[in-house]
Amino acid sequence: MAVEFGVHLPQLGRNADRETLLTFAREVDALGVESAWTSDHIAWPRDIQSRYPYTESGDFPAPFDTPWLDPLATLAFVAAVTERIRLGTTVQIMGYRPPVQSAKFWATLDQLSEGRAILGVGVGWMAEEFEALGMPFDHRGARADEQLEVYDVLFREEAPSYAGRFYSFPEVSFLPKPVERHIPIWVGGHTAPAFRRAAKYGDGLHAAFTPIEDLRLHWAAVQAECEKIDRDPGELELSTRIYLDPDGRMEPAKSLQGDDAALAAGVAQWAEAGVSHLILDPVTGGGARGRLALIRRFMTDVRPLIAAH
Repeated sequence: MAVEFGVHLPQLGRNADRETLLTFAREVDALGVESAWTSDHIAWPRDIQSRYPYTESGDFPAPFDTPWLDPLATLAFVAAVTERIRLGTTVQIMGYRPPVQSAKFWATLDQLSEGRAILGVGVGWMAEEFEALGMPFDHRGARADEQLEVYDVLFREEAPSYAGRFYSFPEVSFLPKPVERHIPIWVGGHTAPAFRRAAKYGDGLHAAFTPIEDLRLHWAAVQAECEKIDRDPGELELSTRIYLDPDGRMEPAKSLQGDDAALAAGVAQWAEAGVSHLILDPVTGGGARGRLALIRRFMTDVRPLIAAH
């Protein structure tokens, strides 16, 4: 199976600035990286009691004073300085924004990027950030399902309207539509409701820092949910976000590690598990320049080795 590659943009941290993003985005576009991604946090409180699902401790890894560019504005900025790379969120927290307003952003991004948007979505975990934003945390799974229905109506129909439990609007003008009247929906999550959501509404399952054996089980669960609703599982693709960590600084089960040959062999293992799109979080020294150099090495030296596996 051919695997495509994405990279997380330098959207957060002390190097999150105009020149860094310009340099990084233009080079990964030229290198042939297939996609570029941002993460969604807006304003989190100093005191967080909610458990972060992707570390053993449950602690949110970003320090309180971390600069964090808006994920959607960052994608729009990058769209204007690139030509071919696809643009997505890993993931947009649906409950952070009203759905019609959010849909307008995505339709605009897809139009201005000439069809390069990928809408990665999730329900979120940090109750304190929902509260800071003045948005409801309750029933967030059911609200997310309705939001996806709202997106579909707005993107497809000439005079869309919607009447749901949480959201409703009369016939409205919503133009322009996305280029194909649809934007690929990659559903994030590691729970049974997320698997059902991916099967019913998604074009794929998007995992994050999930060990490969767990991911196999998650993917099988999504496929089983597809069968329950008589949907062809082959219509969905599997993507995952992992660390590109040749020096072995992070958890091995959530990383590609080792020399070039080992990195290529690692990609082959993820492909065998069903992954068709790997989003790489580079882990190395030297800030954004160091991460860009690591991606350059991967695309130049490692990718040609992958076909041999």
